[in-house]
Amino acid sequence: MALSENTRGALFMATAMAVFSCNDALVKTLTHDLSIPQIMAVRGVMTFALVLAVTLSLRTGFSLRSVSHPLVLLRTCFDLGATLTYFNALARIDFAAAYSITQSLPLAVTLGAALLFHEPVGWRRWSAIIVGFLGVLLIIQPGPDGFSSYSLLALVSVVFTAARDLTTRRISADIPTLHVTLFTSFVTMTVGFALLVPAGGWQPISGDNWMKLSLTAVALFCAYQTVILAMRSGDISFVAPFRYTSLIWALLIGVLAFGERPGTSMLIGAAIVISSGLYTFYRESRRASDTAKTSAVTPSGV
Repeated sequence: MALSENTRGALFMATAMAVFSCNDALVKTLTHDLSIPQIMAVRGVMTFALVLAVTLSLRTGFSLRSVSHPLVLLRTCFDLGATLTYFNALARIDFAAAYSITQSLPLAVTLGAALLFHEPVGWRRWSAIIVGFLGVLLIIQPGPDGFSSYSLLALVSVVFTAARDLTTRRISADIPTLHVTLFTSFVTMTVGFALLVPAGGWQPISGDNWMKLSLTAVALFCAYQTVILAMRSGDISFVAPFRYTSLIWALLIGVLAFGERPGTSMLIGAAIVISSGLYTFYRESRRASDTAKTSAVTPSGV
């Protein structure tokens, strides 16, 4: 039986989130043996080679002028900031906690769109944003007993990622996605090598870690392509909330692979963040539907 477009999109999104979660779990295990710049450098080489091979196979002409566009450069800087801050947080706090904080990304994107692009956000969505970030405070526990400064790095990575996504929305469709990905992986690789000496220099890489690095490069590429397939299948308002399935994977991986025991405050905070995000998606879909109905009944020329 053929699947509907919404079902296909939901499956693609859920698959992408599972792959992202496994990728990040591999990165966390790698931080026990390798510095973050070395992980960025080696994975960057592998990702760059993979994307370059795909680009060449598709015979899409590469233009240095297109990737030197100010918005592409700005997006790359934000992506680099997100990578550095998230990897540092991932290495030092619980896996599930780091993932719970990143679930506030849709709220951060909505907030950024309202403040920077003046997109209309009603009081209900403003309330959802505020409640969602209160949920984040529950997760990071800003008190003398439960607080870790590295939790703030995870929150900073959300800010960088939201800025990256908002910038991506402003990049012309004439610039191919593969070219942006290729340039981003090249810059990540270059910065990784540049930071290698300050981080302690090159460390020997075991065969097991080489395998993990290879898997992270392939997983990252596959996850990004699956997200694109998800967003191009079905209604965004139906598909996008399936991003939150990543938290289920994060909790399972945290318990089974890292022996974590999520606390009550973290679970409550994660539930609040997810509920706020889902409500935001709901309000956005309602607003889009109301706008479409208004346009349909408005006489032409008015």
